[in-house]
Amino acid sequence: MAKANEIRYLTAIKSEKRPKKFCRFKKYGIRYIDYKDVEFLKRFLNEQGKLLPRRLSGNSLKYQRKVSEAVKKARQVALLPYVTDLLK
Repeated sequence: MAKANEIRYLTAIKSEKRPKKFCRFKKYGIRYIDYKDVEFLKRFLNEQGKLLPRRLSGNSLKYQRKVSEAVKKARQVALLPYVTDLLK
């Protein structure tokens, strides 16, 4: 039997709102994505070295394509690994 201080909810508890996603390239006016800037490109990769999708990174389509091309160039030049266990 439920105790007096135990509260049960029938509906989902409202949690805090997440901050709205935005394209950091449009907001900060970044036009060129340098493939040699490895630390910046790591923000768009997960721990296995896979590219994060747009819905998670918040990039617009135009800049997501530019990020993917920069990551591919960095991998080709061996600045970034293709596959890894712990990248971050």
